[in-house]
Order: sequence, then C-alpha cells, then structure tokens
Amino acid sequence: MSYLVLARKYRPQSFEDLVGQEHVTQTLANAIAQDRVAHAFLFTGVRGVGKTTSARILAKCLNCLGADGQSKGPTATPCQTCAACTEIAAGTDMDVQEIDGASYNGVDEVRRLQEGLAFRPARDRHKLYIVDEVHMLSNAAWNAFLKTLEEPPPHVKFIFATTEVHKVPVTILSRCQRYDFKLVSAKTLAKHIDEVLAAEKIVAEESAVSVVAREAAGSVRDAMSLLDQVIAFSGDKVSGEDVARVLGVADRQVLHQLTSAILAGDAASALTTIDAVARQGMDLVHLSRDLLRHLRNLVVAKVCSDAQARELLDLADAEIADVLALAQKTDADDLSRLFQGLSKGYDEIVKSGQVRSALEMTIVRLARRPVLLPLDELLARLGELEKRLATGAPPPTRGGAGGGGGGRTTTTPPSATPYGGPPGVAGTGAGGGVAKVDNPFSVFEPPRAVLEKQAARMAAAEPPPPPASAPRLVAQGHEGGPHGATQTSGALALAPAPVVVVAPVDDDKTLTWRKILERVRAVRPAIASALELAAPVQVTREKIVLAFERDSFEDARAEEMDARALVEEHGRAHFGAPTEVVFEVAARGSKIASIAFIDAAKRKAAVLEARAAVERHELVRKVITLLDAELREIRLPQMDD
Repeated sequence: MSYLVLARKYRPQSFEDLVGQEHVTQTLANAIAQDRVAHAFLFTGVRGVGKTTSARILAKCLNCLGADGQSKGPTATPCQTCAACTEIAAGTDMDVQEIDGASYNGVDEVRRLQEGLAFRPARDRHKLYIVDEVHMLSNAAWNAFLKTLEEPPPHVKFIFATTEVHKVPVTILSRCQRYDFKLVSAKTLAKHIDEVLAAEKIVAEESAVSVVAREAAGSVRDAMSLLDQVIAFSGDKVSGEDVARVLGVADRQVLHQLTSAILAGDAASALTTIDAVARQGMDLVHLSRDLLRHLRNLVVAKVCSDAQARELLDLADAEIADVLALAQKTDADDLSRLFQGLSKGYDEIVKSGQVRSALEMTIVRLARRPVLLPLDELLARLGELEKRLATGAPPPTRGGAGGGGGGRTTTTPPSATPYGGPPGVAGTGAGGGVAKVDNPFSVFEPPRAVLEKQAARMAAAEPPPPPASAPRLVAQGHEGGPHGATQTSGALALAPAPVVVVAPVDDDKTLTWRKILERVRAVRPAIASALELAAPVQVTREKIVLAFERDSFEDARAEEMDARALVEEHGRAHFGAPTEVVFEVAARGSKIASIAFIDAAKRKAAVLEARAAVERHELVRKVITLLDAELREIRLPQMDD
C-alpha cells in the first residue's frame, strides 16, 4: 500500500476538526441548524487553510444520510459512516462534483455544467458543485454563470474556492456568501502538530515543533508537509537542530545568540554566529527575515506588559520566555532603531549578489551603533546650561569637591561614555586632577589645546583687516594662558574686539533724489532700477545732474528708455517748477555715490554691527568655546526675504 502523506491522512472530516477557522465553522453550523443555508458560497484565503476541506465538510453536512440511513435533513455533525459521507470523503460521490477552475475555465464547460442542473440528484438531497481556483475562469465563463448563480434550482448548491478573490467579478461576489479563511497562528499550529506527532507516536522537542510551526507561515497543509520531511530525516525522535538542518533555517537559539551579540555591541560574536549558520548551508536571506521578525518580537515584549506580550507574540511559551528575558536587558528606543536599521539593510541583502557580505556588514553596522542620548535628557542638560549662563554659576564638579585640594576627580573613561559618541575632552583642574566630560553638551572649562587652537585661528585671520568682529580670548585671572587665554574658576570668557561700524549717511541732495526716484519707481520700476545706479551730482530746483560710469550698461539703458523725460516730469512734480535734467558721463568708480551703493553699504554695516552684537552675547561665546566652533554667518531678517 502506498504511503499516505500526513496532510491527507489527518485531513479534517468535520467542522470540529478544522484548525483555526472557528468563525467559519460556527457560522456554517448555525446556518445548517436554522435551515438558512445559502445557494452559493465563496471561500477565500491563502493556501492550506482549509477552503476545499470546508467545502467537502459542508457537502457532508447537507447530504449526510445518518448512520442508519434514515436521516431526513442536513446536520452540522455528519455521521462519517453513511454512503454519502464516505463517498464525499473519497471524492467519488456522483452528486458532489469537484471542478478545477484552471482546467475547466471556458464558456463551453460552464454550459455543459448548466445542462445538468435541472436533473435531480441521483441519491443525495443536494447536488453540489465545488469549483477550486475559481478565479481562473474566463470572463465569458463568469458571464455565463451569472443567471444560473443567482437563481439556481432548489436542489443545487455552488461552493467556490479561491486564493485571489480580487480577480473574482463583483457581480459574482454579490451573488455569494463570502467566507474569509485566516492564517492559523503559530500557537494553534504547534498544538495541532503535537497532536499529529502523538498519533504517529513520534517524540519531538518543543523547539522543533516551534520551528515547523513558524516556517509553515499560517498554513496547516504546509505544516504537515514540512513535518513529513522532518520525520523522514529524524525518524522517531525529532530535535530542533535536525529541523533547522533539514529546512535550512535558523532555530530559536541562533536568533537569540545573534540578537544578544548585536545588543551587546559584540560584532565579532555576531559574525561568528553568521559563519556557523552559513557553514550549515542555511539561507541567509531567510535568516535576515527571521531576525527582523525576532527584533519586532523584542519591541513588542519591551513596550507591552507580560500579559499583553503573550497575546501579541505568536510564539511558543518557551520562546516567549526567552524574548521577554532578552527584552528586559535593553530599551525600546534602541530596539526600534535596530529594527529600522535592519529593515533598510534587508532590502540591500535581498538585492545583493553577495548576500553573506551584505548581511555581515549590516550586522556589524548595527552592533557598532552609537547609543543615542535620550531627547529628554538632552533638553534637561540644555536647560541647566541656560540657567548657569543666566546666573553666572560655575559648572558642576565631577565626583564632589570636598576637601582642601579643590581639584576635580576622574570620572567615566572615554570608552564608557553613555551617549556612545566621541570620548569626552580632558582638562587639567586646579588641583592636578583630570576631569572627563562625558557629554558634549555639558558645561566645562575648555582645555589648553582648545584655547591654543582658537587663538591660532583668530591670529591667522588678522591680515587682511577683518571686519573687526573676530572674537579674541582675554584673561580673567592670571596671565598664564596662550595668547592671553586663561582658565579661571568659571567658564572661559571670550571678549570680541571693539567693532567700529561706519555707515554712510544721506546728505540733502541724496535725500531729495531718493524722493524723486521713488516717484519714478511707482510708475516705471525698470527705469528706477537703472537710475538708482547713477550718482546724483546736483539735485536742485533748477537742475538735476546724474552721472553714469563711462560705457556702462546703465548709461545706454537710461537713454534708450527715455529716462530723462520721466525724471523731468517727476522733478517738476516734486519741486513745483520746471527742472532741467542732465545725464553726464563720469569716470569709473562714480557708482560709489549712487543710491544702490549707499543702500548696499548700509546693509553691510548693519550685518557687521549685528555680528558684533552676536559675538558679544554670553551664550554664543559659551557655545563657541564648548563646541570648539566658529561663527560663520549672520543673517538679518530682511536678508531672508
């Protein structure tokens, strides 16, 4: 006798045996009990969740004759012994036809089916047509089905099954009762696998069952197929290691080791684990997907209570315990960042021609990640910095300042900085102790090397003459520092050099010319733009003399646009008398007296003055010293328009 695979041997024969589809079985059982069975059903869902099996069970329920052959109506619990039940289970019942939609998808097949609908069943109560993969029917076949499906004979029932319900026309969907079959959870699958193993008298480790249930991905038929394969390799005793080797996947222990190494920042151990997995011939893309799911489970375990986590995690009890224990050793933000990093790296791993190298580099990058400083802690530190700057209080000492030495004690070494970034800057305290600053946003006295670097940068900026705004370091105590820089008991003081800003001032003729130019701008903006580059030599009631540079673009443009007549018109309007307008040609450099150049000089002076004010601000000077930064640019509000 040929071997019967587990998927067929343990195929459910009643609604009670169906795994993980209680919402379907209860609805159908109640419909049968209330005699409200529809004439057409559509079962949809992924492969291996019980669609065709449910169709056969429903056919048994509708046609069961009872153990004595005297049953008068449908029942939700078929006897499994009468001729109708046994023949439907074997697929030989004349009144229950199973049709493959992929093979019989034409309009001719539908017409032949319709011809037999008028005939009564040979023996059973109902004539049932089970059409599998019904989405494969052609449009003509669907159209031929419409009228029959809406008003079939009372003794005919249709049951359609499909994995791609979106391909079924809405006109068909509206004529059927639709039942969506869900993916079966890993816990339910594991329980079902245990029952099958017990019936087969096979001993299996819990880890082996968990891996099979996980790899089945919600499909009962896939779980039975994988279990067949594992049993063929292991025999009467199935271990988790055997399952991982046969299926080419990582077991729970591998995922736990790899995740622990990443969380601990141990890139070497993580690479060793990947090497061991690769030597066993496991699929590294599959390992990446499993690791991504494992990180998701850790996040869930961290942000939820234990009770909530056990409900949300689709894992066996032993796996949930390991996940909860590992999640307690880290924080949710770090786990979320790891998941995001691996999710981005997963796309690269899948597309890469060197899968192992891509996976290893992703794991190394995650293991060597810098630990981020929490935002609330960073804001608190900035708040403390503002308070100390406002009150002039000295920075806090590390490790206490008791005793008479007055020095600061050594604190956390650079390799153990909590924010995981560059090591702290070391400076020499008054008592000879070495102070370690473990966060770049802490207020500290800058070390001598920083002072020298800043002083050298400022000295190099002397020639050509700077805009008198470069900050210089001055002493607030003894004169021992380089370039006049000293460390005092407080923070370093930066005193900007005096800034002398000379802005041009409009004289009387310039003010008068501005008023006339504004009149011109109101009516002819283009001409006003050219005239504001002319130097007003004379602006009186009798005569207006404007000088343009020789061979300049503005000179030719003013003549072409007849600017002279426009200036005469608005000069007369301003003075109340006829005014002569003369355009002169001047040497190069005459633009320096034009309205445009005067305004530009005023803006530049305003910027220099604002820069000097900013450099004098105590908070800015503290930040420049603290971060070893420089002031690059100052923007006034009108400059951003």
